[in-house]
Amino acid sequence: VQLQASGGGLVQARDSLRLSCAASTGSLRRYGTAWFRQAPGNEREFVAALSWRGDGTWYADSVTGRFTISRDDAKNTVYLVMSSLKPDDTAVHYCAAGVYRAGSHIPDDYDNWGQGTQVTVSS
Repeated sequence: VQLQASGGGLVQARDSLRLSCAASTGSLRRYGTAWFRQAPGNEREFVAALSWRGDGTWYADSVTGRFTISRDDAKNTVYLVMSSLKPDDTAVHYCAAGVYRAGSHIPDDYDNWGQGTQVTVSS
């Protein structure tokens, strides 16, 4: 499956953004999906995951209560709604998919990656 991430931008602290990850050449229904992010000089870190069945979600402690991951099967798209954004959320955000994955925090567990979308939060 090929992934195309979009929706990033420059926002102010406490604003909201919705990232989208549209899949092509295959259905996401067999794939667990996740969002990771990477800030300059840092390693890629886990943000959120959704099980392939769509019945389980996992979040990094730093985003719990502020971010929500979801999937629209009709649009074959995964979303990350980010609210109460902080400057520390500034990073390139990547979507990822792995067959029958459920909640993995490990980048190597995902075989398919989108190109990344930049999120910049000003204070």
